[in-house]
Amino acid sequence: MAKLLAVNVGLPQDIAWHGRTVRTAVWKEPVTGPRLVRRLNIDGDGQGDLQGHGGEHRAVLVYQLDSYRYWQERLGRDDFVFGQFGENFTVDGLPDDEVCVGDRYRIGEATFEVSQPRVTCYRVGLRMGEPRLPALLVSHGRPGFYLRVLTEGRVEAGDEIVKIESGPQGMTVAEIDALLYLPGHSRERLAWALRIPALSPGWQASLRALHDQDAAPAGNAGLVPAAAAGPPAAWSGFRPLRVTRLDVESESVFSLTLAAPDGTALPVALPGQFLTVRVRPDGGGPPLVRSYSLSGPPGAGRYRLSVKREPHGAASGYLRAHVRVGDVLDVAAPRGAFTLEAGESPVLLISAGIGVTPMLAMLHALAGERSTREVWWLYGARDGTEHPFAQESSTLLARLPHARGHVCYSRPTAADRPGVDYQTHGRLSGGLLRRLGVPRGADVYLCGPSAFMSELPAALAEAGLAPARIHTEIFGAGSGFSPGLADVPARPVHAPAGPPGTGPTVTFARSGLTVPWDPAYASLLELAEACDVPTRWSCRTGVCHNCESGLLSGSVGYAPEPVDAPAPGNLLICCSQPRGELVLDL
Repeated sequence: MAKLLAVNVGLPQDIAWHGRTVRTAVWKEPVTGPRLVRRLNIDGDGQGDLQGHGGEHRAVLVYQLDSYRYWQERLGRDDFVFGQFGENFTVDGLPDDEVCVGDRYRIGEATFEVSQPRVTCYRVGLRMGEPRLPALLVSHGRPGFYLRVLTEGRVEAGDEIVKIESGPQGMTVAEIDALLYLPGHSRERLAWALRIPALSPGWQASLRALHDQDAAPAGNAGLVPAAAAGPPAAWSGFRPLRVTRLDVESESVFSLTLAAPDGTALPVALPGQFLTVRVRPDGGGPPLVRSYSLSGPPGAGRYRLSVKREPHGAASGYLRAHVRVGDVLDVAAPRGAFTLEAGESPVLLISAGIGVTPMLAMLHALAGERSTREVWWLYGARDGTEHPFAQESSTLLARLPHARGHVCYSRPTAADRPGVDYQTHGRLSGGLLRRLGVPRGADVYLCGPSAFMSELPAALAEAGLAPARIHTEIFGAGSGFSPGLADVPARPVHAPAGPPGTGPTVTFARSGLTVPWDPAYASLLELAEACDVPTRWSCRTGVCHNCESGLLSGSVGYAPEPVDAPAPGNLLICCSQPRGELVLDL
C-alpha cells in the first residue's frame, strides 16, 4: 500500500540569485498534524508564479521516496529532506512509470486525480543547488506529477494512499512526459493521450500541436514559442539579392524590390513574413542587421520589402540615402509565423503606420486568389502624406467581392478629403470597431506602433472577438519572459559592462545590437541578459524550448545538449555557445 510520508508547504519568498531577486515558493517544509487540502491549494501553501504553477490542475505536487534515493545516488548527495524537490506530498510508492494520468486516489478525507506531469523550471535547480536538474528530471523519466483535488478534505503524514479508479487510457506519467519533451513523438501515442479527459488543458494543447505537426519539419511544435514558429527557412545564412526597383510610398516609407542576381525565381514567401538585411555603411566596420516586412504579392519570384525611414535610424537612413537600383544586398531568407491562415471565416486586417506592410502582403494574397471571404481593411495614419499604399490597397480591395475598407487619419490636413482619402478623423479604437460592427467570428491580424499594439488587443476582446483568433506582429524586440524574477525593468539594449569580449560577433537583429562573444558567459542567454536584450526562458537547461529563437546566420554548439533539438534554423539560447559569427532573431 502506498503511503503519504510528508505534507510539505511553503509560501513565496524572495531569493537572491545571480544578482537578481527570484520570487518562489519552491522551498517547502514538512508539517505535522492534519492539513486541509482545498481545490487550489493546501492550507499554508502558496505559489510564487501562478503562470507556471498552481491552479486547479496543479493544486498538489507529488514526488516519490524512490526518486529521492535515485537522485541521492546519482548526485552523490546525503542531505535531502522532505520537500527537497518542491513537492507538497512526499510519498512511498506511486512511481512515475506506473501512475497513469487520470488515476484517482483517496488520501485521508480527500480524493484526487492525476492531471499532468510536473513541468520543470530553473527554480527546482535553484532549490537543489543543481542547475541541470530540470533536464535531468525529464531525461531520466522522474518528473513527478500533479494532482487535481476532486473532494476537499484533511490529510496528514502516515495516511494510506488508496487507488479508487484507473485512468481510462492507461498512459503513465513518465510516458506522457516523454511524449512532449523527448525525441520520437509517436503520433499514435499522442492521439491516445489526447483521449484522456483528465489531462490538463495546457498539456492537451501542447500534445495536440505535436500531433498536428507536419511530418516533414523537425522541431517540437508542442513547445516552440509562437515567435520562433513557422516553416523552415528557404536558405541558411545570407545570400546576395539585387535591387531591381525603388519606390517612394509616402513621406517616410519606401520600398525595395529584390531579385536573384542570376534571374531565377526566389522561393515563395508566406504573406506576413519578413526579410533580414545586412548592410555595412562603414565598409570594414560592424554590420547593421535589420528586419523588414515583405509587402508585395507572394509567389512573384521576387521580394518587395518596405522600410520606414526613422529620424535617427542608421540602417533605414543608409538604405534610403545610398542604395540604388542594381546594388546588391545581403539578405536572409523569409521568416516569421505571423502569416495569413487559410479558412472561410472573415478576416480583419488592422494596422497603423508602418504596420501596414505585412497586412498588404496578406491583402495581395487574398486578392490574388479572388477570395470569397469577408475581408476588412482597417488602417490608421496621421494624414495623407503618411498613408503608404493608399491606391494599391484600394485597387486590391476592389478585386474582392466581400471587402470593406475604413481609414482613420488622426491629424488630417486641408488637402485630405473626408469620405475619399479617409473615413474617420481620429484613431482606430474599440468604440469605432463596435460602431462598424466587425464580425465577432473573424480571424484578426494586427500590427502597428507599440501604443497601438498595447491598446487594440483589449479593445478587440471587448468588442467580442476571441483572443485566441487575434494574431499580432511586433516590430523590434519582442517581450521578455523571465518567470519568477521580481526586478526586470525594461531598459535600452547595450553592450555588456566591462571590457569587450574577444570572440566572434553576435548580432541581435531585432534589437539592433552587435557585440563580441565573451566565453565567460555560459550561454547566449547569459550574453543577451547582460545586454538587456528581451529573452524568453524557463528551464535554462534545454528542456522547455521557451528560449527557442531564430538562427538567421552562423552555427552554435550546445553544453549541455538539449533534451530535444530545436527546429531547423532555430536554436536554444539557454544552453548554446557560438562557433563563429552569429545573427539571431532577437
